[in-house]
Amino acid sequence: MNRTIITVVGKDRVGIIAKVCTYLAENSINILDISQTIVSGYFNMMMIVDTAQAPKEFGAVSGELEKLGGEIGVIIKAQREDIFDMMHRI
Repeated sequence: MNRTIITVVGKDRVGIIAKVCTYLAENSINILDISQTIVSGYFNMMMIVDTAQAPKEFGAVSGELEKLGGEIGVIIKAQREDIFDMMHRI
């Protein structure tokens, strides 16, 4: 399993979850866990996904998600789980 952490942040609008999930499905990326909140009109989502079956390299997926974020007006970041864990150690 190749676990990746995806975060999505920005002004709330219709279709954010649909666009991100459509991209993931089209690239054989399985959502393992998801959390989403809206606070004072700001959308925040964190996903843990499995990229083991993705036909593209991690860098391509990360770049395409970042580009998708720009198209829909949010910031999307993808980090490998091991790197995320190292950055957030106490």
